Amino acid sequence: MQYIHHYNSPLGGITEASDGDNLIGLWFDGQKYFADTLGSDHEEKELPVFKQTDKWLDIYFSGKDPGFTPPLGIKTSAFRKSVWEIMLTIPYGKTMTYGEIAEKLANDPGKGRMSAQAVGGAVGHNSISLIIPCHRVVGKNGSLTGYAGGIEKKKALLEMEGVDCYDFYVPENGID
Repeated sequence: MQYIHHYNSPLGGITEASDGDNLIGLWFDGQKYFADTLGSDHEEKELPVFKQTDKWLDIYFSGKDPGFTPPLGIKTSAFRKSVWEIMLTIPYGKTMTYGEIAEKLANDPGKGRMSAQAVGGAVGHNSISLIIPCHRVVGKNGSLTGYAGGIEKKKALLEMEGVDCYDFYVPENGID
């Protein structure tokens, strides 16, 4: 059984999902790939993991680094999981490029060359937004691209974290 919980953020509604023990999803309501890992058999329920996640979100939206991570249940392919684990290492208030993530993956034994585009696909399908900070991944040329929650939300999140967005830009078509 899967469970859901709703949170109202300054940037809009958020839906959280859990397997009962771990957070398995966190999406801005209506975002691209919304609830893509959530089965049709779920119910709304108060759970300890939702209380922890709400606390994390309260601290985060107050403009501070929460300093902890709720228990996560990452359910995805091995490749996506490896990308998401790298995103978890991006510090609050910092960014990393798709290419830098690809380079880190390529440095793993047996991986070889990795494309930034493949990384972009994995970043875009992150089912635990904010906590796995896909909004901190940017294009190497400073483009704010590829955020499933919307480019304006990505920019707002980075600014809230104190990232200097002066050199970043929003591509006209949202893709660069």
